[in-house]
Amino acid sequence: MDDQQEQEDLFRCAICGIAEGDSSNLTSQSSLQTNATVGCGHQFCNSCIDRELSRRREFPCPICETPVKKVTLSTRTLDDVLCEKDTSWRRRVLKVFNKTQQDFSSLLEYNNYLEEVEDIIYSIVNEEPNAEECKGKIKAYEENHRTEIVIRQSQRADEERAIQDQIAAEQREAERRKRDLQEEEKAIALTKRKFKQESAEVLLGERDEVSAELKAAQMQGYRNELKRQREGRQANAATMFVSPRVREPEGGIRKRDTNKLDREFYRKRQAAGGGIPAGSLTSQERNWNETVSTLFEGMVC
Repeated sequence: MDDQQEQEDLFRCAICGIAEGDSSNLTSQSSLQTNATVGCGHQFCNSCIDRELSRRREFPCPICETPVKKVTLSTRTLDDVLCEKDTSWRRRVLKVFNKTQQDFSSLLEYNNYLEEVEDIIYSIVNEEPNAEECKGKIKAYEENHRTEIVIRQSQRADEERAIQDQIAAEQREAERRKRDLQEEEKAIALTKRKFKQESAEVLLGERDEVSAELKAAQMQGYRNELKRQREGRQANAATMFVSPRVREPEGGIRKRDTNKLDREFYRKRQAAGGGIPAGSLTSQERNWNETVSTLFEGMVC
């Protein structure tokens, strides 16, 4: 019962006992402010604050005798203030004491280093008697090891950038897989609609049978068959274009009524291209008609 009463007192004015939300009439409502000083944290209503500070610059807390000043009063709780203070000092201290485990010969030394850093932060945040000494220690260490601190900060920044790049790459890959899956689902839905449509046309006598591709997709499972067809199309697209060649007649190019090769006729055909690609599609088209017209002039019928 006493613990519950103490918890309730924490949310009441330490002077008059009014709780936040209580009102003496229908037009006013009380709000409490916290004495955000380590060791106190008690709350006071605005009326008591104005009355006490109008008489003097500070007044003692009636519960713990901690001095209450206007600058120490806040609408936040003491826990909120200490949490914000801890975050601020922790960021500042770890920026100076930024050694990593690789800088120590053993894990024990690294743990002792971390414990020392935590002791410094705790002393400053909670305003321990050695708080000023810890602040001076931070300043002296920063001045004596400035170069090492900057180097480790640069290394840490590079590591963070690498992590961010990796996260971004994984996000892009996830988005790509998501798009591929959506496109695949659309293709499956379209294939199913086509299969139903062609099946209906077969029943109505408008066509003889369903197309072979749709049959294969329906029999083997839409997803696997569409994947196989897509891979086949990609393989065909990757195949290099090969121009047609004009095949020589059996026995080769021969002069009429002789078995000897007509060298002059062969050179003429070779100069024209002979239907074999000369390195560009334009040259093939330019020489095609001449090649065909001269190819069979001296051949045996």
